[in-house]
Amino acid sequence: MRGWAAALLAFMAIWLLATPAAAQRREDPQLREKEKALSQTRKQLRDEQAKAQAAKKREASLLAELETIDRELVQKKRRVKALDGRIRKAQREVSQLRWEIRRLESQRAGQQESLARRLRTMYKLQAQGGVLPLILSGDDPITQAVQLRSLTMLAEVDARLIREYRSTSEGLSERRERVERGTVELSTLRAQVERERAEADREAARRRTLLARVRDERVYHERMARELAGAAQRLEAFIRELQARQKSVAKVPPGAATPSVGFGTLKGRLPWPTEGRIVAAYGAQVHPRFGTRTFRNGVDIEAGEGAEFAAVYAGRAVYTGWFKGYGNLIILDHGNGYYTLYAHAAEVHVREGDDVKQGQIIGTVGETGSLAGPRLYFEVRYQGRSQNPVEWLSHRG
Repeated sequence: MRGWAAALLAFMAIWLLATPAAAQRREDPQLREKEKALSQTRKQLRDEQAKAQAAKKREASLLAELETIDRELVQKKRRVKALDGRIRKAQREVSQLRWEIRRLESQRAGQQESLARRLRTMYKLQAQGGVLPLILSGDDPITQAVQLRSLTMLAEVDARLIREYRSTSEGLSERRERVERGTVELSTLRAQVERERAEADREAARRRTLLARVRDERVYHERMARELAGAAQRLEAFIRELQARQKSVAKVPPGAATPSVGFGTLKGRLPWPTEGRIVAAYGAQVHPRFGTRTFRNGVDIEAGEGAEFAAVYAGRAVYTGWFKGYGNLIILDHGNGYYTLYAHAAEVHVREGDDVKQGQIIGTVGETGSLAGPRLYFEVRYQGRSQNPVEWLSHRG
């Protein structure tokens, strides 16, 4: 109890001593002004830090912006392609239905003519007194039975003609309704594809604007060059990680000569991954306008968008997907430390883990990640180090 009372007295003493100071701070206008100024300074500092972070983010976002645009373009092109396929299918269905309508109309016209003849015959028969006098006109029971059977058969034929006419008419109505629905669907699909194409055009315009800045403005060009160099370093590190994970890689010490087995036996004799000429060479590059020095680990092969490209040698797909700076990328492991890389793809036709054969189509040429239009970027690597692809590809006559 005494301890509690002592603690209470100590707390009251501290509160009494502190209260005048706090009151003094509240009553001191200069102190309040200083605290207000300090608060404003802190807020300005936070705002400036946020702006600096945003500027830094923008500064390093050229490749990210390009990748975002490329992803959008790929998706929109896929949607346009899918919509075009649906339009073609709907057009074929409408054309088939219209052909069936013409056939059924011709068929129904023949049925109408047959029914009209039967009606004229029945009308004449009715004008002569009907069916009963005809049956009873002879005294021979056999003749009467034959006439009755003939009339019964004619009635069955008439009933069948009527059923067929109704079925044809129903078929015509059903197909005309389907044509109407198909026409509406075609109109909707065409409107959708036009919207998708317009959006794709806007994304393509954004891409052209960005690449024009990289091409024409030094600051953008230098930023892009730095980012591409960083992307190349990340890719090299990634390949080293892949190589470390691949159990099939031979234990070859760094710096050792390339083994003359499998892939290694085909130096100078590998088939080209796609038709086209090399428009960007392997090795050190100096930009003709800005003097920027870079190093290319592969070559660009010029090819039309959508052109197919193939594996130059049998192997396994160890990576398929987006890689910043390269767009859609495929990496094949050929064993013994050899890899080939195929970038800027529009479409990828293999998945990670797939075994591929030499000459197998693995994708189509595009411009994802490319700064210069549709082309295939191609690399050959051994033990993680880039090789000059020209030395590995067969010489064209």
